[in-house]
Amino acid sequence: MRRAWLPLVVVLIATLAVFAGSRIHAVMAPKEAVPAVIDESRPVIPKDVIYEVFGPAGTTGQVNFLDENSQPQRADFTTLPWTFTISTKLTSIFANVVAQGDSDSLGCRITVNGEVRDEQIVNAFGAQVFCLVKSA
Repeated sequence: MRRAWLPLVVVLIATLAVFAGSRIHAVMAPKEAVPAVIDESRPVIPKDVIYEVFGPAGTTGQVNFLDENSQPQRADFTTLPWTFTISTKLTSIFANVVAQGDSDSLGCRITVNGEVRDEQIVNAFGAQVFCLVKSA
């Protein structure tokens, strides 16, 4: 009996090692791949953003605005009203227009899908005006 306990301990440790190994293998084994469903649909909410600059007829000047990619653009106008339309399906755009003219009155307006989102009018010598919509 004195020497019998040593083989029993070895058998017990070997049994525990095999059991632990099988449990680890069951947990860590690669599972069957479940095909992932990828939703590639995007919300399509078309937007029409209209920049307008208005004032007395015959007013000349320049206008700076952001296009649909938020890139600055510049245009000159020789008479008012001046308009620029962006038609996009982007979820949101940053709309900004700045205008300066040679008259004493100048206004701007940003309309999104028929709703006026910002409108400003300035009455001053060499008027400068800007309109901003942070999320159209």
